[in-house]
Order: sequence, then structure tokens, then C-alpha cells
Amino acid sequence: MTPLLVLPPVPWPEIHLAPAQLVVLAPAAACLLGLWWGRGQRRVAATLAVLGTLVALGASAWQVVQVLTDHAETPTGTVGPLPVGGLDLPLTLLSDHLSALVAVAVAVVGLAVQGFSTWYLAEDPHYPQFAAGVSLFLAAMLLVVQTGDLVLLLVGWELMGWCSWLLIGLDSRRAAARRAAYKAFLVTRIGDLAFVIGLVILAVGAGTTSIPDVVRHWAHQPGTQQGALLTAAMVCLLSGIAGKSAQFPFQDWLPDAMEGPTPASALIHAATMVAAGTYVLARLFPILVQSGPARLLLAVVAGVTMVGSAVLAFGQTDLKRMLAWSTVSQVAIMLAALAVVPAPMGPDTGIVHFVSHAMFKALLFLGVGWLSVLVGGTTAAALSGGVRHFRELRSPLGVGLLALTGVPPFVGFVSKELVVGASEHGITAGTAGAWLVLVALFLTIPLTAAYCMRAWMVLAFRTQEERAVDQEVSRESHRPQEVDLTEMFDTRTFTPDPEEQAIAERQIDTPAWLSVSVLKWLTVVGGLVVLTPFVTVDWHVDVWLVGCSLLLMAGAAFGVRALSPVSLDGDAMRHAGDRVRSAFDEGWAADRAYLALVARPVLALARWVVAVDRDVIDAWVRGSAAATRVAGAFGEAAHRRRPSANLVWVLVGVLGVAALGVRLW
Repeated sequence: MTPLLVLPPVPWPEIHLAPAQLVVLAPAAACLLGLWWGRGQRRVAATLAVLGTLVALGASAWQVVQVLTDHAETPTGTVGPLPVGGLDLPLTLLSDHLSALVAVAVAVVGLAVQGFSTWYLAEDPHYPQFAAGVSLFLAAMLLVVQTGDLVLLLVGWELMGWCSWLLIGLDSRRAAARRAAYKAFLVTRIGDLAFVIGLVILAVGAGTTSIPDVVRHWAHQPGTQQGALLTAAMVCLLSGIAGKSAQFPFQDWLPDAMEGPTPASALIHAATMVAAGTYVLARLFPILVQSGPARLLLAVVAGVTMVGSAVLAFGQTDLKRMLAWSTVSQVAIMLAALAVVPAPMGPDTGIVHFVSHAMFKALLFLGVGWLSVLVGGTTAAALSGGVRHFRELRSPLGVGLLALTGVPPFVGFVSKELVVGASEHGITAGTAGAWLVLVALFLTIPLTAAYCMRAWMVLAFRTQEERAVDQEVSRESHRPQEVDLTEMFDTRTFTPDPEEQAIAERQIDTPAWLSVSVLKWLTVVGGLVVLTPFVTVDWHVDVWLVGCSLLLMAGAAFGVRALSPVSLDGDAMRHAGDRVRSAFDEGWAADRAYLALVARPVLALARWVVAVDRDVIDAWVRGSAAATRVAGAFGEAAHRRRPSANLVWVLVGVLGVAALGVRLW
């Protein structure tokens, strides 16, 4: 039978998305859809957030395959090119071994955070906004990773700063969360001003914002004037990176950012904003090595930061803040690798530690977050004995702390020893600052082992209930012989209740448990990344240096272990006293310095600007308006309110001329 009506086929538009585009667009779309459909609907918001991140992970894996098969840098267009005067803005994305590896690491951590958040924030009314904010944060970081253009780099860079403000201050009802969010925003924005200036110098000098073209231009520019401009640009970039990465003197905002939810802390600290500066410098590494003064400045800043923040990490009374100071120290190690590694070796040593840190730091934050839900806090007192009652958490927290310490064969050992080897090669090559970085590393290694052992002793010691029972027995005892001190302080005599061990398994859901488990196994086997074609590192490390670092770690760990049982809760910092512990928590008066040098001057400047605008600029406008009103009042008072005969005749003449003109036309 012949149909009565035959409709022509509809020409559907063909949409072809490259992996680099999909990596960025998937979480961005999840954010927009989550804000549109997920508001007030927790299940919809969670589904969109996890699905968007999962698509980004799949696209990044697809990109890995393409890079392995093509073996070439592949630019991908976006909305460009946009010619602006004499400046070319191609606005392209870039796929190469560097972006492929880092995109996978960021997507893995992002997916783990999104999956864990569905359980951790199950009762939080702000969860839909949080899930959308995390998706936008991931899109911004992945834009920084995939971009081949300085303008897109700046867009992603600024978006991360805005998203961090939203996530840190998620619970805006708390004054501490609001203050931490504004502090992070203000401090990072101060550095961003210099960052923008540095990008402008690089782009204007090259006549383009294309990162490959900018690198080619500045990497082959002889002459004193060009060298001075390049140094100025790199110093400005380092200022912005120091702000975003919480390096000295901008280090104090990051521990305060712990006021945000733990999943947000895991995202910010592990693989996004705080570590983004390492990736930016790795992308610009060919021109970074052309500026000796900039590299020396980076080495000094990184060396001071890694040692000072490791000392501060040891003294924190809150284990979440301890992890924050640890992040500051570990990011300094990444940056130090880029400061001293010889130019022929490339930036891959710093990127390996970037990926390594992303895995074990996300694992530690999520593990501490899981335990904090079970015990009701993140302070050392609240978490004391946590892994004794909740044995399910012993493995992830133990693996994370071992990797952070740098114990073989975990991923932290591989990346840390590569940085030590890069410092040694830098000394051989005569790189300025290489000796400083090597000495700082050998001070940081035992300090890291010390605060990791302190954290483990707190987690594995007696719980508050056990300590209360022991104190009661001591008070009721009439003879000292009745109290067995050996058994009292021996952590091996406690046998957890099987029902309490199962609480952790019952209270956590499958996505959150999978998030922690995947990060744990990646922390164990992640060091194998150095065997892949994505990184090029020098395996010729000094066996004596490796042995010395292991001995320093063991000595520091055993020293803390010897001090821990003497105190009541396994915390070696109990010997320091309340005043010393308070000084550590305050960051050695860094918060007061921030108030004196940043907050109050900015507030005074803002008040001065408002006063000038109100009393000077607006005064002229208001004065002219007042003068006009006065003149009008005088004119109105002088007028007799009767039409003048001359004015009437002028009006009649105008009308007559107009009528005559129309008639004659």
C-alpha cells in the first residue's frame, strides 16, 4: 500500500567531539544540569554529578589511547580563533602525553570525591549545590589541563578560585566557614593579579596566546631585554602559583580551608587548584629553564615552604589540618623538582609526584572523613583509637600514611626518590638552588615520617572510653601494684568488639566504599606509572641517597613511637604543652600576620575608595544637581507665570514657516 504522505528525512546535525573537548564539557554540563534539574532533588543531583565525572574519565581514557597511537600533539578547536588587533587568540585545546596523564588522575580523584560525597553529605541540605560546584571545579581544572591557549588557561584558573570560595564556604551559616572562604579568595586573588600580568607579557611578546607558539617564541629569544622580560613574566607567574598553591608567604589560607566539607578538601588538595600551578609550570617548562633567577626564586620558596609546613604539620591538634599542612609541603616538593631538574630531563619528575600525591592525599582525606563520621570529629582526641574499633579503616589510612611517608613500594616512595634524584642531577648540572632543595628534602623526609607516625599512633592508640576506664581504675586503686602499667599502655592487648568492627561497613554505602578502595589500590601500584610511555624520568638514582632517606624516615618514626606511649592518648605532642600546641595551630602567628598585612590593609583601602567615591566623585555630581535645583528655583520665583508676547510671536512664526515649508515641498 502506498503511503499518502512521505515526509523528507530530517537532516540531523552531526556533532563530533574530540576527547579533549568531552573531558571538559562533561563535568561542565553536569554542573548546569544539576543546577537546573537537581536543585532540591538529591538523587537527581547525585546521578548527574557522578555520570558527568564518569564520562570525563572515559573521555580521558580515550585520549590516552589516541596519544599512544598518534604519538603527536593534537590541537582541538573550541570557539576560536578570535583575532584581536595584532594578537592572535586561537583558543585551542591540546592533547599530548602530559595532558592525557594528568586528566586521567584528575578524573579519577573527581569520581572518587563525587561517589564518596553521595554518602558523606547524605543528610546535608546543600548537597545538590555541592555536587554542582564539584562538577564545575573539575571542569575548570580539566580546562587548565587540556588548554593550549593562555586565555583558556586564565578562564580555568579563575573559575577554580571562585569554586573554591563556594565549596569552602558551603555551610555559610558558620562564621568560621565564611571567614575561611573569604580568606582563600582574597589571598589567591592577590597572587592572581601578578599571574595575569605574567600571561599578558608572554602573550604580547609572542603575538599570540597559543601555548606552543608562546613556548617556541620565548625559548629562542636571545638578548638582555628579552631575558629581562621573560624573567619578569615568570616571576609574576610564580607569584600567582604561590598564591593558588599556598606556598610561602601565602601558605596560611589552606589549613583554614578545612572548614569546608572533607570531600571538598580532598578535591582541592589532591588534584585540582592547589596542584594546578605545578602543571602550568610543567607546560611552560621550556621557557622556565631559560630564566635562571625565576628558577632560583622557585627553589628558595619551595625549600622554605616544604620544611616549614612539615614542622607545622607535626604540631597540629586536628588531623585534618595536619593533612592540609602536609599538602603545602608536598606541593612544594613538586615545584622544587621543576626548579632544579636539568632541562634535558624535562618536567615529568614533578608531574609524577603530582599524580602520586593526588592518589594518596585523596585517600587520606576520604579515610579521615569516613572515620570522622563514625567518631564525631577530626581532632586528635576524637580520632584517638579509631582504627582499633573500626578495623575496616586500618588498611586505607595505613596505606595512605605509608605512601605519604615515602615507604617502598608505595607510590609516594617512587615519586619522592625521583625528586631527590632530580636534585642530585641538578647539582651535577650546576643548577642554582639545587643544593638548597636537596638539603630541604633531607629535612622534610624525617619530618614527614614523624608526623605520619604521630598520626598513626593517635589512630591506633586507646580510645576515649578505654582511657576513661583506665583513669577510673587508677583513682580507685589503693596500691600502685594493682595497676598493670604495661597492659595499660600496650596497644596490642585490646581486642575490638566484632559488632563495632562492622559498624563502618554498615554505615558506608557502595559508591563511597569503592571510592576509598580504588584510591587505596592505586596508591599501592601507582608507582608503575613511571614504566609507561607517558613519563620520561631518569632512573639513575643514588643508592646512598635512597638509603639515607630510608634511615632518616626510620629514625624519625621510631623516635615518635618512643614518645607516644608515655602520654595518655598516644599523642607525642602532649609533651609540648598547651601554649606550644596553640602556636602550631595558629601557624606560628601567620594568621595574625595575614590580618595585619593583608586583611586590614585591604579593608582600609576599600574604605578609602568608598570614601573618595562618596565624598569626592559623587560630591561633584550631587553638587551640580543641587546647583541646578537652586538655579531652577530662582528662575521659577522670578517668573511671573504669564506668557511673554514676544515668545508668542516667535512660536507663531515657527509654526508659519513650518506650514509654508510643508506646503511648498
